[in-house]
Amino acid sequence: MSAHPGAVGPFPPGVDPDEYDRLRRRVLWRLPTGLYVLGSRAGERRNLMTLNWAMQVTTSPKQLAVSVEQTAHTHELMLEGEGFSLALMDREDRAAVRRFVKPAAHDPVARTLAGMPYRDGLSGAPIPALAAAWLDCRKTATLPLGSHTVFVGEVVDVGVGSDGEEVPVLRMEDTRMSYGG
Repeated sequence: MSAHPGAVGPFPPGVDPDEYDRLRRRVLWRLPTGLYVLGSRAGERRNLMTLNWAMQVTTSPKQLAVSVEQTAHTHELMLEGEGFSLALMDREDRAAVRRFVKPAAHDPVARTLAGMPYRDGLSGAPIPALAAAWLDCRKTATLPLGSHTVFVGEVVDVGVGSDGEEVPVLRMEDTRMSYGG
């Protein structure tokens, strides 16, 4: 039996690799995940990127881990940069994350990325003005793992949207987007 060209093993003995790969993807896609905007910066180069693999990994100190595909433009900025930001988005702003599935055009004069205003956090990474809440992190570790690299950062600053209200935050299942598996 030969697997689909995109299928990645290992496969249990006696299974059809194509069927197993489809099942594995369906189960992995059901893992609950948020949908965020990741800010990165290296020198004067900045980017905002849609991301769904993020989690808190320690409580003392408070640290986050994000996983970035090694072929992504953001990956280079994350390797060279000193920190990153993670913006939680309001469910009502689900269309905004689509702006950041490709490298964002930067207008340094207007201080926009893909037309969205931003400000720089303490780490230097951009934080989109539209964020419902955000975390700003100083990079503490980098771990290459297969197709992605996990970046860990200590939380150095946090905030909530301009009105201070808590709103339902965007999750992957709130969109028709899918990634991973």
